[in-house]
Amino acid sequence: MRWNLDPAHTSITFSVRHMMVATVRGSLNLKEGFVETDESGKPLRVEARLDARSIHTGVADRDNHLRSPDFLDAERYPEIVFRSEKITPLGEGRYRVEGELTIRDVTRPLVLEVETSGPIKDPWGNERLAAHFEGKLNRKDFGLTWNMVLETGGLLVGEEVRFSVDAEVVAAREAVGA
Repeated sequence: MRWNLDPAHTSITFSVRHMMVATVRGSLNLKEGFVETDESGKPLRVEARLDARSIHTGVADRDNHLRSPDFLDAERYPEIVFRSEKITPLGEGRYRVEGELTIRDVTRPLVLEVETSGPIKDPWGNERLAAHFEGKLNRKDFGLTWNMVLETGGLLVGEEVRFSVDAEVVAAREAVGA
């Protein structure tokens, strides 16, 4: 069964250390995506496309810098793409999702821990599921290497990026012939 990710009910947030002492948080928007499940509801495949130009931290100058070639180079690479390769059940609606993440045309392995809930019927008769994904990556693995060394020897921008996704998916409706 195919389930479409609902961009209006999906949030993608991230956090990065700033100057070794604080944490900066931000978000990205989902463009589109889907989950495929078997008859029992076990996920078989996940794919998501994020809008790199949508990065938002609440500070316009920082957001523009993150969109620049120093970081995401969002004009040249407007999408961030995740595709699963292996999904392992961990019990009680939890899964380990192994896949590939592509940022700036660089593809690297990524592991996500996922917790699911549902399905439920919404007030309009649609079947929905929800999932919470968590993971982390080293931004340098994707060519995001811009940084400044502080007087104390630390880095202005941390290399580890932690992120979480709260997603709703809605069952795709079958096309009906005329």
